[in-house]
Amino acid sequence: MSLKNAVKTENANRVELEIVVDAETFEKAVNAAYRKNVGKIALPGFRKGKAPRALIEKMYGAEFFYEDAMNAVYPDALDAAIKESGYEFVEDKIDLDVVSVGKEGMTFKAVITVKPEIEIDGYFGLKAEKADASVSDADVDAELKALQDRQSRLVTVEGRAAQMDDTVMFDFEGFVDDVAFEGGKGENYSLKLGSGQFIPGFEEQIVGKSVDEEFDVNVTFPEDYQATELAGKPAVFKCKLHEIKNREVPELNDDLAKDCSEFDTLDELKADTRKKLEEKKAAEADNAYETALAEQLADLVKGEIPEAMFENAVNDQVNGFDQRLRMQGLELAKYLEFTGMTMEDFRKNFRPQAELQTKVRLALETIAKKENVEVTDEDLEAEYENMAKMYNMEVEKIKALSQPPLKS
Repeated sequence: MSLKNAVKTENANRVELEIVVDAETFEKAVNAAYRKNVGKIALPGFRKGKAPRALIEKMYGAEFFYEDAMNAVYPDALDAAIKESGYEFVEDKIDLDVVSVGKEGMTFKAVITVKPEIEIDGYFGLKAEKADASVSDADVDAELKALQDRQSRLVTVEGRAAQMDDTVMFDFEGFVDDVAFEGGKGENYSLKLGSGQFIPGFEEQIVGKSVDEEFDVNVTFPEDYQATELAGKPAVFKCKLHEIKNREVPELNDDLAKDCSEFDTLDELKADTRKKLEEKKAAEADNAYETALAEQLADLVKGEIPEAMFENAVNDQVNGFDQRLRMQGLELAKYLEFTGMTMEDFRKNFRPQAELQTKVRLALETIAKKENVEVTDEDLEAEYENMAKMYNMEVEKIKALSQPPLKS
């Protein structure tokens, strides 16, 4: 098997390869096709599966086994030709055309998509502003306040009436013109006063009411209410209050530090909180800085990039997302169902980042060639390790995703 010719088409990123499969290789493939199919063939005078190849070809034609032979031989021939051509194949549609086939072997043409040759200039001296990564006392206080909120709990309130921000448990039934309406009834319903969960004016009328008290709430449905039969109409809700609860927030002290962290004192917890915030803000600042430079670099790229490269980059990100979901026990199909997204919409979310990554990768490869920068095997392994940590995946999986197969 050998590459006879490689010619660029009118599309700079599509290359036509003319590939020759020698007579010996093709003959082996034809003989393999015969052995694969002979069991299905019956000829007069022979038991099924025992008919000689020569007799089958005499009866049905010399090319009887050619299609199976061609299908078997072309993938390896194509792979070898692509490697011999020196072009870097982009996984995409391959157009195949058989030029000749027979005892002398097989010649076919394959039009493939290859990595583009781009131009880039002006990449020296790119600048970006790095965000301030300092952490203020207010930042630390806000983080500790969030910790307090997470450790808070609802406790039953006794001896007072309901107030805003309380959570109440109550029964209700709504009436319009003294007639109960569908969907207007609830029992032991839990509602945080001030949440805006009910129509305007409802929650405010529960304030001041006590446990076991029965009362009416008078409201008017908004003109744009979703249930059109109720829109704009006055209503009366007959209610009974069963329970009042309020969120109890723990004090910010050494006891809280012991209960929810590895530290014994609040000062230690504060110091650790500041350290983690500093690390987080520094990482965010670095990422934003690198992204700003990457965007500038991508803007310098000149050349037509195959759509397949962008789609491959999207595929890599979708696969990475899918892997992370599976590690959490969730499948991508279920995630899409939960979020109400189609696969098409989901993929669109990754498109901008995929385009940026593809352009930056091409830019860096081109700059490396222009500046005679060499990447060692050690450098490559280190980058695979970094990516594996970033995506929480195995190194071998990252390598597999980074090297698309030649066969299509």
